[in-house]
Amino acid sequence: MHTNSCNGVCLNSSHQQGISLLEVIVFIVIVGIASAAIFKAYNYSLMHNADPMIQVRALELAQSKLDEILALKYDENTPSGGVPACSSTTDASALVCTNTADGNMNDIDDYNGYSDTPYTGYTRSVTVVTASNEKLITITVAAPSSTTIYLAAYRANF
Repeated sequence: MHTNSCNGVCLNSSHQQGISLLEVIVFIVIVGIASAAIFKAYNYSLMHNADPMIQVRALELAQSKLDEILALKYDENTPSGGVPACSSTTDASALVCTNTADGNMNDIDDYNGYSDTPYTGYTRSVTVVTASNEKLITITVAAPSSTTIYLAAYRANF
């Protein structure tokens, strides 16, 4: 008769405990690939985290200049309040429009060709195009990182 000295709790000598070298290598490769992907995404976000701030600043610069221009008179001869509107005819009841820039910055036409640099790296320019009884005002802001913002509005001769 064969007696078992383990009392039923013996372990087979071929039973493995722990992990093998192959499993460790596979784990390291998987973690390395996942880490590389995470670090690449993190690096991209670090490189481009200032872009929204640049765009917002450029938009604010364009909007502030457009608001400033739209608050001005349509024309040099337009009275405060805009009534009567200037006219290109010789009607005695209306004023004659003078659609020329004169440098005193008191009407919309005076800003045609205006350009400034409000912040380092930001260039703002204005164009005013007159067609019939309306003017197209376009503000262009060139910002760092090749960002350009265009903002335009029409102003009517009322």
